[in-house]
Amino acid sequence: MPMFRIKQAADLLGVSTDTLRRWADGGRVETTTDAAGRLAVDGAALARLAQDLATDPGKAKVVVAHSMRNRFPGLVTRVVRDTVMAQVEIQAGPHRFVSLLSREAADELGLEPGMLVVAAVKATSVSVEVPASEQRS
Repeated sequence: MPMFRIKQAADLLGVSTDTLRRWADGGRVETTTDAAGRLAVDGAALARLAQDLATDPGKAKVVVAHSMRNRFPGLVTRVVRDTVMAQVEIQAGPHRFVSLLSREAADELGLEPGMLVVAAVKATSVSVEVPASEQRS
């Protein structure tokens, strides 16, 4: 399972490292130490927290202006595979993306909950990209 250092996890959630550390101290998210002895968060636990934060009604804000690019780094929160297709859900900050792709593509990318991916959006299609640091050998 992927592990994320505290800074990277905080960036993915859109919060400060101090906030994430307080949440960890308060039991909101479980942490561990990575191979180098640094504080880290398990990818699946981070994905669950991202979903919880996105559905928290206290976080709702009125949008007065925005400018978004079409690439959204986020965490895979769910993968449903059948014999031909796969449905991949991604939580990117407050945004939830659902992508339908071939099962073969999902298998080749090794998509599993907790993985860091990028939802690249063009019109009504969402493609899933895996950053170089997450590719399997």
